[in-house]
Amino acid sequence: MPVGPHHIAILVYDGVTLLDVAGPAEVFKEANRFGADYRMVLLSPTGADVTSNLGVRIAVDGAVSPEPAVDTLLVAGSDRYPRVQVAADLADAARIPAAVAGRTASICTGAFILAAAGLLDGRRATTHWRVAHQLAARCPTCRVEPDAIYVRDGTTYTSAGVTAGIDLALALVEEDHGPDLARDVARALVVYMQRAGGQSQFSAPLQGPPPRSPALRTITDLVTANPRGDHSLGELAKHLNVSTRHLSRLFRDELSTTPARYVENIRFDLARALLDQGHTATQAATLAGFPTYESMRRVFARKLSISPAAYQRRFRTTRRAG
Repeated sequence: MPVGPHHIAILVYDGVTLLDVAGPAEVFKEANRFGADYRMVLLSPTGADVTSNLGVRIAVDGAVSPEPAVDTLLVAGSDRYPRVQVAADLADAARIPAAVAGRTASICTGAFILAAAGLLDGRRATTHWRVAHQLAARCPTCRVEPDAIYVRDGTTYTSAGVTAGIDLALALVEEDHGPDLARDVARALVVYMQRAGGQSQFSAPLQGPPPRSPALRTITDLVTANPRGDHSLGELAKHLNVSTRHLSRLFRDELSTTPARYVENIRFDLARALLDQGHTATQAATLAGFPTYESMRRVFARKLSISPAAYQRRFRTTRRAG
C-alpha cells in the first residue's frame, strides 16, 4: 500500500469532455473517504481556465510543468478528436508531465493526444470503439484493441469511451490500495467493480463497406437479404458456380474473414437489433437465422461475454421493472 499522498494531475483544455474529467475525479475523491490520499489538480497547457464541451467553465490550478512530478497524469478526451489533428502545444502539454509521471493514462479520445505526443508508439492501447480504427491510422506502431474497456501497457493506460474512465480509475485505485477499497468505492458510486464484456456490446453493427468484387458483393447481398437461408460454404459457392476454395479466398482477401464467420456476424447483428426491439431471445435466434438458441448464445458469449438475455436487460430500456 502506498505511503503518503498520491498526486494526480488531470490535463484539460478548451473543448474537453466534462465527464472524462468528472468521472475519474469522483472515483478518486470517493476513495479518499475510505482511507486513500489522492491529491488532484487540474492543469491546462497555458494555465488559463478552459471551457468544456458543455460550455461549463473549468477553473484550473496551473499550467503543465515537469516539476513537481506527479504520480499519475490523466489526459481527458474531446469529441474534436479525431476530427482534427491534435495541436502541437496540446501534445507537448501531455508529453512534458508524462516524461516524469509515475504513470500516464488517457480517457476516451485522450488517446489521440497521447498518440500525438508519441506516448503510444509501440504500445497496446484502446479508445472509443467508434474511432478505434482512426487511432490505429494515426499511430501505425500502436496495437489498438477496439473491444477493450481499458488497456495497460507498462505504465501507460488508455480507456474506452467516456464512462470507461470510471472503470479505469477504479482499476488504478485497486492497483494502489487493493480490491477491498476499490470495491467500497464502486459500491458507493453504484457502478460495477468490473463490467462484463467489452466495447462490442455498445458498438454499431459489424458490417463494413461493401466488397469490391461483384461476385462477392452478390454473396454478401444474398446473406444480408435473407440471413435465415442456407448459407453453408457449399451452398454459397454453388450460387456463384465457383469452388469452395475460391470463395473462401475471396472472403479472406477482401473482407479478412471466412464465409461462415461473415454469415455469423450478419446473424449476430440482426439478433441484437431484434432483442433491442423487444423480441425474446428464442424469437431473435429463429428470426436471425441461428440454427438454435444455444448457437446464438455461444456467439454472444464469445463476442460480448454476456448472454442474449443479459444484453437485452442492459440495452432494451432504462426503466426498471416493478
